[in-house]
Amino acid sequence: MDRYLNRELSLLDFQDRVLAMAEDETQPLLERAKFVAIVSQNLDEFFQVRVAGLNSQAETGAPASPDGRTPRQQLQEIRERVIDINHRIDQVFLKDLLPAFKENDILIAGWEDLTADDRSYLADFFEQQIFPVLTPLAVDPSHPFPFVSNLSLNLGVQIRNPARRGLQFARVKVPPILPRFVTLPDGMRFVPLEQVIARHLDRLFGGQDLVDEFAFRVTRSADLAVEEIEAEDLLEAMETVLRFRQRAAEAVRLEVGPGMSDDVLDLLKRELDLEDSAVYSREAVLDLAGLWSIHSLDRPDLKDASWTPTTRSQLTAPARGDVDFFSLLREHDLLVHHPYESFATSNGAFLAQAAADPDVLAIKQTLYRTAAPDDPASGGEESIVRSLMTAAESGKQVVVLIELKARFDEAVNIEWAKMLENTGAHVVYGVSGLKTHSKILLVVRREKGRLARYVHVGTGNYNPHTARLYDDIGLFTADEDIGADLSDLFNALTGYTRAQTYRKLLVAPTTLRDRIVERIQEEASHGKDGWILFKINHLADPGIIDELYAASEAGCRVDLIVRGVCALRADVPGLSEQISVRSVVGRFLEHSRIYRFGHPDRGAVYYVGSSDMMPRNLNSRVETLTPVTDPALRQRLEEIIDALSNDDVLAWEMTRDGWQKVPSHHGNSAHQRLQELALERANPPRPTE
Repeated sequence: MDRYLNRELSLLDFQDRVLAMAEDETQPLLERAKFVAIVSQNLDEFFQVRVAGLNSQAETGAPASPDGRTPRQQLQEIRERVIDINHRIDQVFLKDLLPAFKENDILIAGWEDLTADDRSYLADFFEQQIFPVLTPLAVDPSHPFPFVSNLSLNLGVQIRNPARRGLQFARVKVPPILPRFVTLPDGMRFVPLEQVIARHLDRLFGGQDLVDEFAFRVTRSADLAVEEIEAEDLLEAMETVLRFRQRAAEAVRLEVGPGMSDDVLDLLKRELDLEDSAVYSREAVLDLAGLWSIHSLDRPDLKDASWTPTTRSQLTAPARGDVDFFSLLREHDLLVHHPYESFATSNGAFLAQAAADPDVLAIKQTLYRTAAPDDPASGGEESIVRSLMTAAESGKQVVVLIELKARFDEAVNIEWAKMLENTGAHVVYGVSGLKTHSKILLVVRREKGRLARYVHVGTGNYNPHTARLYDDIGLFTADEDIGADLSDLFNALTGYTRAQTYRKLLVAPTTLRDRIVERIQEEASHGKDGWILFKINHLADPGIIDELYAASEAGCRVDLIVRGVCALRADVPGLSEQISVRSVVGRFLEHSRIYRFGHPDRGAVYYVGSSDMMPRNLNSRVETLTPVTDPALRQRLEEIIDALSNDDVLAWEMTRDGWQKVPSHHGNSAHQRLQELALERANPPRPTE
């Protein structure tokens, strides 16, 4: 048996678990549609990054992965798995969702389902909203095959000129600026946009005989590293990367709708330079990520019960007026847990207070992903960047490290970087050779003739939108050692110093790996009295996995809660008998990282922060883990761990034979339990007289 599971296949295992939520008939209907959209989006990214990378490795003869598979072997197994996942997606859409939609007065209609009045409405809609932005592109000796942009939906049209022999081909791009589904006047019936275009192609090809049309979709590589681009500075380099991705990246996947003719398929493969192995035939309509628009319908009866993030009582305190975060943190540390607790009344309010406080001298922060400038959250009370801009405009020293290499968020980060620079903030575009993935914020304040430092270290991005969807933890503290560590780290990120040691923080790529290994080995030395628990997104680093195997062989208990990739094999005799692995997949994306070493009743050590146990996190990213020392906050972490460990509604367990759903005997949902705990903290019982 291989010592490791394959990383890419493990990532597809995660897609299986998410897709199972769409297949679960006990889930609300529109939530099932949402999970189909999520898996579809995840597969898009998987091909743009993971498959594209393997293609490059196969071409260059790269060595096998730690599990022993060559790049070509991985690509073959990925194809087999993706074909199965695609089939499951198409079946749940065609056989489950469409009939269930209809039963609930929602209809995704084919042209044959429409009345004469519907077709008349769509004809007017086509003329007014669609036709003006369409551009038919012929393919003939005078017109070379057009560039097909990444993730674009297209119609391949076969036409016949009555004056000529043979068939001709034309491509019509389905405009991405238009809704994926055209809404009929009743607001509950929808028609795929490409079908509306297909039924009006005569307006584009007047005088030609329309023979047939076929939908297709192309996925291109997004695997170009910024280091491959020559430029005077990183900002210019990233703008070049984005232009390359739009106009020159190689195609890695071709999705085709049902019934495409062999000659059109051959044309597309030849012009896109794709082998048969890159072609995926679909049974349902393409680009089911568009189901997000259906999920947005105002049908609360078909969705999860609404959840409004709470604000704990100590952050409201109406009798004290506005909450003074600085006074609060001088008394004790604060732990916040999103999306159960509000981002606006914690992160947003803290930074807004710092920006407005005349005694605050400096604010330093990292930004990896945040809301786009046109997102409503980016201008409201939750806005992080707006507060930074306000602080800079008021004369405070504001330093923002914006990671321009955050994949798929490069354009947003470039826009924010330019806006911040215009307000006088000092903007740093990451560190050469590394991605800065840390979620850290440092506020320096003048207090009674001295300077005090206030800190936030988080597991998630400073993004008010994802803070409503992702499970993340943030620690606020005035701990002097952690504040000093962040000062050293920011100096290393913005200057030429390279701090190699820190007082309390674990920092990659300098100290984090070694300290984690030391903690694992220390627990392993306790044998059966040792206990290691990780709650993380991904586990794929062979060195860390080997240390966990060694701990298991020493008799140490190892509990792993891993959302996505897990290359470790659980419960293998002689290797990992003391290791359990579970994954929780549900309404909220499990994104927080908690590391616990030791027994909670016997002085366990806890860390939270940005780092997973992946080679990239440990070797080529700037990551930060912070200790949590306050007993009350450790208890908070234990509440989260207990909720996830006792879940039998959303949880899966890794067995020797693969992932298996945990049988539901008690109906314990981790997400429901964490909502209950958040409500209790927001509304604590009043003391009785």
